[in-house]
Amino acid sequence: MAAEEVSPNEEAKERLPINRREFLNYAWLVSLGFFTISVAGITYLFALPRFKEGEFGGVITVGTVENLPNISDPPDNYAKTKFWLSHTPEGLVALYKVCTHLGCLYNWNGQEIKYICPCHGSQFEKDGKYIQGPAPRSLDQFVVRIESPEGELIVETDPATGAPIPVPDNPDAIIKVDTGTRIIGKQHA
Repeated sequence: MAAEEVSPNEEAKERLPINRREFLNYAWLVSLGFFTISVAGITYLFALPRFKEGEFGGVITVGTVENLPNISDPPDNYAKTKFWLSHTPEGLVALYKVCTHLGCLYNWNGQEIKYICPCHGSQFEKDGKYIQGPAPRSLDQFVVRIESPEGELIVETDPATGAPIPVPDNPDAIIKVDTGTRIIGKQHA
């Protein structure tokens, strides 16, 4: 077998440095890669939740069971975090402060012992159930969690039913409201 001979022309091609067109193609691909990685990183960071504890959209620590208002007292207004904490005979509910009709902010009326929307007159019971008016459903609520001082879950609102949760006997139990988890109110007939 004879050794393969390489022509001087082919040998010269192998040793030629990268030409301008190839360099520009490589530079374009590298810059496109950096751009793609940058956009992917920014998208990932944008998608992360930004809600901190104590802000609307996050978990709010309300206090302990010991500091809850009595059943006969008016509900507590948490204006900054947009909910009412209502202690009813059935238990505890956190009601979203936006009317289910057109999004107005409703108020508690202590004389009539119910929530009344000032815009169009929708009325709701202390636990958020629809009474009358143009609203299509009962008030929306947030999930309420009651935890032991050690952080163990004692009771939590069932998102399927939205029923008030019973208040435990432990006065040191901590009440938290998750304003990131909204329960849509039930439609009325």
